[in-house]
Amino acid sequence: MSTVEGKVPSEQLAAEIERRERELQALRAQLAEWEGASEQVPMREDTTFTTVSGEEVEPIYTPLDRPEPSGEEAAYHNEKLGFPGQYPFTRGPYGTMYRTRLWTMRQFAGFGTAEETNRRYHFLLERGQTGLSVAFDFPTLMGYDSDHPRSLGEVGKCGVAISSLDDMETLFDGIPLDEVSVSMTINGPAIILFAFYIVAAEKQGISAGKLRGTVQNDILKEYQAQHAWVYPPEPALRLIIDMFEWASDNAPKYNPISISGYHIREAGSTAAQELAYTLRNGFEYVERGVERGLDVNKFAPRLSFFWDVHNDFFEEIAKFRAARRIWARTLREKYGATNPDAWRLRTHAQTAGVTLTAQQPENNIVRVAYQAMAAVLGGTQSLHTNSMDETLALPTEKAVQIALRTQQVLAYETGVANTTDPLAGSYYLEALTDQLEAEAEEIFAEVDKLGGVVPGIESGYFQREITRSAQRQQREVETGERSIVGVNRFTVEGETLEIEMLKVTEVSERRQRERMAAMRERRDQDEVDRTLAALKEAAASDENVLPPMLDAVRAYATLYEIRAAMEEVFGAYREPVFF
Repeated sequence: MSTVEGKVPSEQLAAEIERRERELQALRAQLAEWEGASEQVPMREDTTFTTVSGEEVEPIYTPLDRPEPSGEEAAYHNEKLGFPGQYPFTRGPYGTMYRTRLWTMRQFAGFGTAEETNRRYHFLLERGQTGLSVAFDFPTLMGYDSDHPRSLGEVGKCGVAISSLDDMETLFDGIPLDEVSVSMTINGPAIILFAFYIVAAEKQGISAGKLRGTVQNDILKEYQAQHAWVYPPEPALRLIIDMFEWASDNAPKYNPISISGYHIREAGSTAAQELAYTLRNGFEYVERGVERGLDVNKFAPRLSFFWDVHNDFFEEIAKFRAARRIWARTLREKYGATNPDAWRLRTHAQTAGVTLTAQQPENNIVRVAYQAMAAVLGGTQSLHTNSMDETLALPTEKAVQIALRTQQVLAYETGVANTTDPLAGSYYLEALTDQLEAEAEEIFAEVDKLGGVVPGIESGYFQREITRSAQRQQREVETGERSIVGVNRFTVEGETLEIEMLKVTEVSERRQRERMAAMRERRDQDEVDRTLAALKEAAASDENVLPPMLDAVRAYATLYEIRAAMEEVFGAYREPVFF
């Protein structure tokens, strides 16, 4: 059959028209299904879902909302985007997103003693915060008690000092742990702080099964970027899988890990590196869980993620979307998960601390507001907004309140929560999402060539790549190629810094040491010794260490005592020299 050059044969044209119509019909059918499911979900009662002008906002928008929807757009939507709450989750992990429930509003808070931080938590909850996020001091992050010689001068300075169950009980005094979601940023000794938390809840009469929240517990990114470790990689990974196993059976609402790209990005990585390294770490945890014999459909739904939200507005939104799509596809196709909850990537986000400036610190309020909006448009489930003064010191109550109000203005005044995934279909955004996804796949291939994440850490691959990116970004700022308002552009001659700052004094450290001495006097030392011996036996075997560790915590064994007991079995990690 011949045709005039440049003309499409009528049969081919008819087939193409039919194909496009099928895509549109498929989209209509999926929309009807999504709308039917959404009607069963109660909507928030604190808003009218209208514009400021009074126009009604629809729950979702698709190519069908165009005057003449095209089959090509419908096909792209069907294949790459889908609907919120449905595979591949590009448009969001849950069907109706913020129309049903706003993201959890958190502030990363902790300083001085448990009593001081407890007062700050009550302050935040009274002002509308809906979740707590615990910042620990450096000794706690490294597994040292407040009265350990290495803790001298650092107790309570960069977070709250927690050395035993006694401190954890005080930290949450008057805060019902079955009603408030709690996130804890701790990694090397995470399992020990988790045990403190579980028993503190027991003391309130609350079972582990009622607890909601997350413990960060992502040791792989510590070796790659943040460097707060205790044990070598293999035993550290064993402890994490012990937590997966125990939490799956005993604390099914609690996330035993928050796989964190935040610290990778703060160390200087690109968005694509943050995306790829974080997801690849997540796949490593999945593989270790499967090797233990755990059911991926049971433990994977409790794996959560933690992303940085940097300054490039659209790149950050695209990163969230690409992450969900990659995770869903990989869990389904590579790891054989059949439970949609295992495909669903859920995330906490925090505005980028590395972007805060000491110069003109009030500008940080603006930076944080835009970053927060990017996180919400990207579909986060939980959000921490940095305070304007965090580059100078721990935040004051005024700065914290402004950061919290930033989220509340975003939620209740801007309209971004009225419809689900409002930027879907943007040519730029979708291209960025596809681009980041492709870059991540290339990085996955590089890591696989090295033999996986642990060999990549041992060879210094991750550390070198992050350092190269950090050096490039710093050079761009120093040469003026990249503008930072108030730092290398729009500066003010003779400008002086006038901002109130929070100062943690040596009084807090003295009080904490006195608390520890009193606790040591009250406890039964024989019971402490017995439970620590049982913990060492468990560490030396294949037994899950959490049950004997919980017994040691109930006996008021301290953080360092528990760390040291396991260190006798596992050894301590010493980083090789890579540079």
